[in-house]
Amino acid sequence: MRKYGIPMAENMKLMTRITALSILALIFLSCAEAAAASEQKIVEQAEVAISPQTEKCIGCHKIYTPGIVEDWRSSRHSKTTPEHSLKKPVLQRRISAQAIPDSLAKYSIGCYECHGRNPENHKDNFKHMEFMINVVVTPNDCKTCHPVEFNQFSGSKKAHAIKNLMDNSVYHTLVDSITGVQKIENGKIMTKQPSDSTLHETCLGCHGTKVEVRGMKTITTEFGDIEVPDLTNWPNQGVGRENPDGSLGACTACHPRHGFSIEVARKPYTCAQCHLEPDVPAWNVYKESKHGNIYASKEQEWDFDAVPWTVGKDFKAPACSACHNSLLVSPDGDVIAERTHDFGARLWVRLFGLIYSHPQPKSGNTTIIKNTDGLPMPATFKGELASKYLIDEKEQDKRQKSMKKVCNGCHSSDWINGHFAKLDITIKETDEMTHAATILMQEAWEKGVEDKTNPFDESIEKMWMKQWLFYSNSIRYASAMTGAPDYAAFKLGWWELSRNLQEMRDMIDMKENILKQRSDNRR
Repeated sequence: MRKYGIPMAENMKLMTRITALSILALIFLSCAEAAAASEQKIVEQAEVAISPQTEKCIGCHKIYTPGIVEDWRSSRHSKTTPEHSLKKPVLQRRISAQAIPDSLAKYSIGCYECHGRNPENHKDNFKHMEFMINVVVTPNDCKTCHPVEFNQFSGSKKAHAIKNLMDNSVYHTLVDSITGVQKIENGKIMTKQPSDSTLHETCLGCHGTKVEVRGMKTITTEFGDIEVPDLTNWPNQGVGRENPDGSLGACTACHPRHGFSIEVARKPYTCAQCHLEPDVPAWNVYKESKHGNIYASKEQEWDFDAVPWTVGKDFKAPACSACHNSLLVSPDGDVIAERTHDFGARLWVRLFGLIYSHPQPKSGNTTIIKNTDGLPMPATFKGELASKYLIDEKEQDKRQKSMKKVCNGCHSSDWINGHFAKLDITIKETDEMTHAATILMQEAWEKGVEDKTNPFDESIEKMWMKQWLFYSNSIRYASAMTGAPDYAAFKLGWWELSRNLQEMRDMIDMKENILKQRSDNRR
C-alpha cells in the first residue's frame, strides 16, 4: 500500500521522525522561553534595591514581626520598582501615576516608602527609633503611585461609608436601635447609646471608624518602653475609615497588608467580609448562582494576578471584581471595561432598599440628600424619589450599557436583555411589597399601637425593617446575580415577604384589641 506516492512502511517511519522532531522543537522552545523568563526575573530582581531606611526597618522587624516582613517579601511591592512599572505598556501597569518622585522611583516599595509618606499631614506621625513615621498608611499616601484609583475611590459611596451612616440622622437612629445595650426600666425596654467598642465590631467594622490621635502613650516591647501615638478606634480597616491625615478610606479593606495582593482583592471572599446576608447577601447569592458554582469548581485554574484580566482565558466566570471594577480585555486584547475604584461606576440602580430601590446617587456623600419629607433619604415612605440627588435616565442608561458590555464578554445580547428585563420587574414588585408593609406600619402609628418617634425600635417597626432591609434586598440580589432561586423564593425571599406582611397585619390587630380591652377596663 502507498500513501502520497510513498510506501506505507516508509510513510510511517517518516511520520514518526516528523513527530519526534516536532516534540523536540517544542521542548527546546519551552526551555528557551523558560530560560528567558528566568533570566528576565533575575534581571528584575537584580535591579530592585531596598532603600536604606527600609533596610533598617527590616533589620528589627524580621525578628519581632517576621510575618509582616515575609508577607511583604512575597509582594509585588518588594519585587519591582515604580521606575520599572512605568516602562510597561499602559494596559499592563498597576500604577496610574505618570511620574514618580526620584526618592521613590529606584527603590522597591517598602516599610519607609509607605509609612514615611506625607508626614506634614499625619497627626499620627512620631519618631520611631531614628525615623519619623506614620502609624496609619492612608489612601492619600497610596495615591503617590495610584492617583487615578485614589480619585475614583474618594468620590465613591465606599469612601464616605462612615459619614453616610453616622452623619445621617435616620440611619444613626437605626444603628443605635440595633446596637445599643437594652435594659428593663419600670417594665419597659430602654435602649442606651452603643459603646464605641460595640460600634467598632458591628456596623463600623465594615463602614470604618474615625481614627484620631488622643496624645502619646507608653507601650512595653522587647526593645523596652516606646512612646507611640494613642489612637481612637484603632485598629480598623473599614472601607470608609476616617484617617488621622484627614483622608477617607482604607485600601487594606480589599488589599490586605502587607502583601497588598490584587489576587486577594479580586476574589469574592474579600467582598464577603461585608456583603453577607441578611441585609446585603451578595456573597450568599453568588455561592448559589451558576457563576459561583463555576468559580468554586475552577478557581484553582484561573489567573487572578493577571493585568489586564482576560475574559475566557484568565477566568471563565465572573467574580464580584470582574463585574464591578476590574480592567477587562478580550482574548484579542480589546478593552471590555476600564479599571475603576468607584464601585458604583457600572451601576445604574441601587438595589439596597432605603427603603425602596432607586437610581444611584450623584454624590458618594449621601448625607446631602433630602427628600420631600425633609428626611436625608433617597425616597419618602410613600416611594417618591429625591430625584434631584439621583442620577438621571441618561446616566442610568450609560452605566447599564457598561455593565451589559461586561456581560457580553460571555453572553449573547438576547440573553442579557432578557436578564435585565426580568430584574426590572423584580425591582418593581419588591418595591410594591415594601410599600404594602409601609402602609401597615403607618396604620400602626395612626391607631396608636406603636410610637412613630423612633421608626426602628418596636416590634411592628422591626418587621417593617425586615421587609425592605432583608427580604426585598435578598430577592433583588438573587435576580441581579443570575440565579440563586432559593434566595428569591424561600431563603429570605418571597416566602418571607408574604409571611412577614401577614404577621404585621396580625400584630396590628392584636395590639389594637389589647388597647381596646384596656380602654374598656378603665370604664
